[in-house]
Amino acid sequence: MTKEKKRGKHYIDNKEFLVKISEYRERRLAAEAAGEEKPRVTNYLGECFVKIGNHLAYKSNFVNYSFRDEMILDGIENCITYMDNFDPAKSSNPFAYFTQITYYAFLRRIQKEKKQLDTKYKYINSLDMQELFASADGSEGSTEFLEYMRKQVDEAGTLEQQHAEQKSKIKPRRPKYLDDKEALKLAKEKIEPMKDLEEDNPDA
Repeated sequence: MTKEKKRGKHYIDNKEFLVKISEYRERRLAAEAAGEEKPRVTNYLGECFVKIGNHLAYKSNFVNYSFRDEMILDGIENCITYMDNFDPAKSSNPFAYFTQITYYAFLRRIQKEKKQLDTKYKYINSLDMQELFASADGSEGSTEFLEYMRKQVDEAGTLEQQHAEQKSKIKPRRPKYLDDKEALKLAKEKIEPMKDLEEDNPDA
């Protein structure tokens, strides 16, 4: 078995990651000083963000969610948004920093999906199903719609219970394999403002 296979397709060399993001930071600061446009994120850094998101999404407390793709995209977006805040002078572990950013992006996506599910359940439960059935004109389209609504009502309780069980597995803690306190501190400095912003704008 080759060394590459042993490491896995989501493996990131943290030392190389640090070098690349430090190089990008230097180019960005130079561009800002010269009044030039911010440089584009390199393919290498983008691939690292994708690998972090995909790897974290396969962890046991995230793998069963049907909206994992959205979680991964949120994580990548947050990594790109807050990559400028990573300072190599304060931490030499970019993997820990961006994994933490991605982790909390996942939690926020789960909360958003939970709110949407709650809204759906409340709407379905508020419907007068008997009135709908009584007013159906017997056409094929109406019958199919009513059957769909009946199925939604029957499944609502089950889905809500399943979601509650999944939520119980998600605990607001950092992944145990992260041990760089400075990187975690850097990440949390950005995580808290993001959480406050979403509480002020629940529909965002």
